[in-house]
Amino acid sequence: MTPTFPETRLLAGDLLLRPFSAIDIEENQIACADSLIQQWLPLPQPYTRQDSADWCTKISHSLRETGDGIHFAIVDANTDRLLGTVGLKKTDWRGLVSEIGYSVAPWARGRGIAAEATRTIGHWLLVDHGFQRMELKAATGNLASQRTALKAGLQREGIMRNAGFIHAGRVDLVLFSLTPDDLK
Repeated sequence: MTPTFPETRLLAGDLLLRPFSAIDIEENQIACADSLIQQWLPLPQPYTRQDSADWCTKISHSLRETGDGIHFAIVDANTDRLLGTVGLKKTDWRGLVSEIGYSVAPWARGRGIAAEATRTIGHWLLVDHGFQRMELKAATGNLASQRTALKAGLQREGIMRNAGFIHAGRVDLVLFSLTPDDLK
């Protein structure tokens, strides 16, 4: 049997990290069609309502069920408005390593949402689940994502040459990590 993360809801200050649902389809579609998100993530172009519906109601859930990771909608804990997404992927259950990724909706940027969500997931992964490493990979040109990683407490390790791809082509990636020692 493939290991999986339990379906989870996490509170991070005034943010709630919860599974995606049908109520997120419209705002997720608008966010994922945003030019800045499209610049750095190889999402479908155009990002349609059907793409969003599939992500919110099927794909994000099946990735958890298959053991790949877990994906959360980042929402305002008081209003349940979608603010972004954070998730773990490419989980190595034997090596106890997983990779985190995030994006923030245009209407929620500049508030530290991705950093707070990343810190919360890092603690949950490393402390609650006993993982030994959480990684983040950001394109060398994506300075906002790199600042978020550092603000969340991840350590910059180096450059992975030609390791990623975006709509514009192949890119170098900056590798960041968080380990249990970083939380002490």
